[in-house]
Amino acid sequence: MATAWRYVEETVALLRARAPKLDHALRNAAQDGLHYLVLAGMLIPIERVRADRPSYSAKHRMHGMNIQVIASPDGTIIWVSGSLPGSTHDLTAARIWAVLRALTQAGMLTLADKGYQGAEGPVATP
Repeated sequence: MATAWRYVEETVALLRARAPKLDHALRNAAQDGLHYLVLAGMLIPIERVRADRPSYSAKHRMHGMNIQVIASPDGTIIWVSGSLPGSTHDLTAARIWAVLRALTQAGMLTLADKGYQGAEGPVATP
């Protein structure tokens, strides 16, 4: 079991090292001629005991980890954040990962859902 876990940790570290940083990903999106991006928060389900409240999302009624995703208009993933507890609101997570500041600096119009209402910068919400 220890060997398998070590392989998982090494694979995750390799993927993390190869993933683009946020500013680099936005620069590539602009160079690719993308006129706007899509920002979404996702809850990745995890198995936890009921007592583990920080990872519990009352909205989804399950335990999970909140990640932020920036995608192109056709759904191609541009950037993915690290994970935060599932109880973290999407707008809070975007602020923690400095997504809104990076989008403002890049000048990229970004479409997002109602979870980002009140966001500063070039983020359009319904």
